[in-house]
Amino acid sequence: MPEPARALRVAAVAAGVTLAARTALRRTKPGGAHLWDRKNHAGRGVDLCAGPAVTLGTAAGALVADPGTRSATLIATLAAGACGAYDDVAGAGDPRRGFRAHLGALRHGEVTSGAVKLFGVSAAGLVAGALLKERWADKALAGVVVASTAHLVNLVDVRPGRAAQAALALGSAGLLRGSLAAAPMGAAAAVLPDDLAERGMLGDAGAHALGAALGVAIVAGNGRPGLVAHAAGLVAAVACGKQVSAWAEKGMG
Repeated sequence: MPEPARALRVAAVAAGVTLAARTALRRTKPGGAHLWDRKNHAGRGVDLCAGPAVTLGTAAGALVADPGTRSATLIATLAAGACGAYDDVAGAGDPRRGFRAHLGALRHGEVTSGAVKLFGVSAAGLVAGALLKERWADKALAGVVVASTAHLVNLVDVRPGRAAQAALALGSAGLLRGSLAAAPMGAAAAVLPDDLAERGMLGDAGAHALGAALGVAIVAGNGRPGLVAHAAGLVAAVACGKQVSAWAEKGMG
């Protein structure tokens, strides 16, 4: 199948599954509405149904993307989405933000949901990287890229639509090297109108899942020089988390 046609198919599958999953979750809200309903930055009522929906949609899109990336994408996306969902539920109301706060709590013997997310997403990134690359150095670099991209997309998720817009912007470059980037792009595009209208939000589940899939797309399209450059840039961005979030809050402009 020609690459543009495959990319369109991937995006369509991801968007369709995302919309279907979000509709089903909104109708049923498994476990009760208290697990799904939140107040956003402006105090408006929103739900978290988009997060698991884009996780499932992205995973579905990956199944029809480039054959060599499917296993890595499924592991990275589903694990990142699950870790993010755990933090969305278990970390609700926890004022601590950023790696330093959660690592500081860990040093005092407290395992926060943020720490679980940090180590879970990092482990999933390393597994995905090991599946995509042959040499150990490349495997490690790939793991850093996948995990850091997941965390970066979450960092910009500070206002309606920011994470989905970031996924679309980051994914557009990935389309030049394969169809995988179309999976998170299709899922993000499906929920973007609802996100901008402040009816729902991606939460940690959706932002991390989109970012992890984009990270796999970056890894799949780059050799060692590209991996080194991306890893350095992403780690620097994540390390400057407060500044990145502030920039995104002002409009990513």
